[in-house]
Amino acid sequence: MTRDAAEALQGLGAHAQPIDGGFSGETFLVGAAGEQAVLRLYVRQPCRAAVDAALLELVHGLVPVPRVLDLRTPQMTEGHAYLLTELLPGERLEVVLPTADRTMRERLAVNLADVLARLSGIPFRRGGEFADATLAVRDHPHVPDSLVDWVRRHLLDTALARWPADQQERLLAMADHADGVLAANDRWCLAHSDFNAKNVLVDPTTGEVTGLVDWEFAHAGTPYTDLGNLLRLQRDAGLVQPLLDRLRDRAPALAADVLDSARAADLWALVELGSRAGQHAPADRAHDLLRAIATQQDLHAQPTET
Repeated sequence: MTRDAAEALQGLGAHAQPIDGGFSGETFLVGAAGEQAVLRLYVRQPCRAAVDAALLELVHGLVPVPRVLDLRTPQMTEGHAYLLTELLPGERLEVVLPTADRTMRERLAVNLADVLARLSGIPFRRGGEFADATLAVRDHPHVPDSLVDWVRRHLLDTALARWPADQQERLLAMADHADGVLAANDRWCLAHSDFNAKNVLVDPTTGEVTGLVDWEFAHAGTPYTDLGNLLRLQRDAGLVQPLLDRLRDRAPALAADVLDSARAADLWALVELGSRAGQHAPADRAHDLLRAIATQQDLHAQPTET
């Protein structure tokens, strides 16, 4: 728990415990009206509380998301912004997947693909971030138009700056290739943008997706952003292939090579995360994967196990 989050909880008079799996340090399990609920504090981005509440309202009934029980925005009070939601059933996918047999993996694949298809069917006229609770879309203020420029920015004063010059050039070459892959995209949709095994809840006996949580990075993006995130470190054909087959059947207007597009789209997040290597384990894994992609000149590369 961060110091700011602890102070916010004290100010609310709330007794809470951090929820497993998150990295923000701002999400807690609390008691509300005699039941457990989830409290999300918005210490770093207080204006995001209203956006996340609006997103949950938008997708309610389309994908499994919690009901909003209470909302406090900076405009309502001088206190800390927060969002209180119901606690959904299920286990995190990262807990269930490692021990899932072939049948369960196929069930998970189909159910995950259905959620991805529904998200990709929520259209926006342009890409960008959400400006406010109206979900109006505006340009990301700190994100360039090209992946090549994004990589160049992250080669300065980050873990990637320590790469040899030839390795940096190879990464730039892959960014240019990914830009070309994504240039064919002419459709924008709702991207959760943190669609991974720690934010997806599933029924451990049926494989049904019971919840998609933590919407703080959601934006209007490509239909490939969430797939790329989900499959970033996943290479098991028993999960990937049935997922792709189902997604091609259910999602509108996808590229012929949807996995290639997904790996290209995920490079945006991978570069940012990998540039923070040394700070935590996910950043270290992203850094190793990024180095493998650059070294092998292949969006589908994997780090060499030692």
